[in-house]
Amino acid sequence: MIDWNVIAGQIATVAFDIVYFGAIIGTIIVIILDNRNPVKTLAWILILMFLPIVGLVFYFFFGRNQRRERIIGKKLYSKLMKKSMAEYMAQDSCQLPANYSRLITLFRNTNQAFPFDGNDVRIYTSGLSMLQSLLRELQKATRHIHIEFYIFEDDAIGRLVRDVLIDKARSGVEVRVLYDDVGCWQVPNRFFEQMREAGIEVYSFLKVRFPVFTSRVNYRNHRKIVVIDGRVGFVGGMNLAERYMRGLSWGTWRDTHLRLEGKAVHGLQTTFLLDWYIVDRTLMTAARYFPKIEPTGTALAQIVTSEPVGAWREIMQGLSMALVGSKRYFYIQTPYFLPTETILVAMQTAALAGVDVRLMLPMRADNRLTHLGSCSYLADVLRAGVKVYFYKKGFLHSKLMVSDDEFSTVGSTNVDFRSFEHNFEVNAFIYDTETALQMREIFLQDQRESVQVLLKTWVKRPWYRKAAESLVRLMAPLL
Repeated sequence: MIDWNVIAGQIATVAFDIVYFGAIIGTIIVIILDNRNPVKTLAWILILMFLPIVGLVFYFFFGRNQRRERIIGKKLYSKLMKKSMAEYMAQDSCQLPANYSRLITLFRNTNQAFPFDGNDVRIYTSGLSMLQSLLRELQKATRHIHIEFYIFEDDAIGRLVRDVLIDKARSGVEVRVLYDDVGCWQVPNRFFEQMREAGIEVYSFLKVRFPVFTSRVNYRNHRKIVVIDGRVGFVGGMNLAERYMRGLSWGTWRDTHLRLEGKAVHGLQTTFLLDWYIVDRTLMTAARYFPKIEPTGTALAQIVTSEPVGAWREIMQGLSMALVGSKRYFYIQTPYFLPTETILVAMQTAALAGVDVRLMLPMRADNRLTHLGSCSYLADVLRAGVKVYFYKKGFLHSKLMVSDDEFSTVGSTNVDFRSFEHNFEVNAFIYDTETALQMREIFLQDQRESVQVLLKTWVKRPWYRKAAESLVRLMAPLL
């Protein structure tokens, strides 16, 4: 007698196997045909082969490539860029530094980042000093405030800034707020509703909701931008949360942020308005957002952005060019070090050519997984002659680079795959000796609070630590 239950079970098992393995093989084919970076392609294939269920889920949420997607049309983009272009063309003849003219041209060609001179640059290395300066400038606002942060926490610091914004909105100042939806997942809606009720326009960037969840969760807006009346701006690595001011239970929070005053603020304004268009579909090009600005300092600066949907990887390409073009030294601070092959080779090349390349990381990070991955790359750069330091006073979240007493950059970009490939980022690139000397001294001061990593001792760390680092490194392009 035929047991139909057994047959049905066998058919179901075969059907499941066909669907299951078909999904895995089909996904691998899609990844291969996508023509990505081979390292990233291989990482996804390995995960799908050895952890198929986890791999499928992760690829569904984080892996699909939407790089070709255009969020803003070319015509609208060009219309907004005309404002910055007009200001750039109207400024007096801008003398580009000979050593960095090609880098500046690169950013203009790939990012339409215009170099503006006559800027005043102030550097903040503690959250408290940055917050005090930010609050002073917010109180001075008379026309508009544009504010964009990856994290806008509902804590003492977030509420303090929120209340100032509410007061300014009630006094007639235009206030617009952008926050990243994933960065603020734990912030209650009521926190932002109170701002809306006061007349503030508030949006989350690329809101993550099913079914669009899977296409957006991997593309985050990591930028930190404030623009006040189109004349004063802030950019850097600090978010609005208590830990950026008070530190963590095990140490201080060391970060770097900039206050800019001058025409370079037009670059921050353009970036904010482009991000605003993405969420509100309103393109704002009114002259009041791009006021005439007289020189306030001596620094030449460019505001450079990168995003996962563009044709180029502007910040990564620029940093690579700056590294191989350095003559005497190139100092780097970053909380996470998961470099793309481009950046890794550039660092090794510069060091092997005799440039004093120094890399500073936190001795203890806020994410153990990424820290393990970061450590896996240190032998590669140490062997090339790069000097590596672990900051031991607390958590180093600073994204600062300085070179040859002429060039420096501060922004939201980490030296990792996520910043270079997946995030919306922004950096101020500054070509000014006075600023570079300040940045250099900041690095050297932090170096005094650090311990140097030596190759001969680094290679002797326990085998199980090396194994853990190597395993995480396989996932580095996906972290």
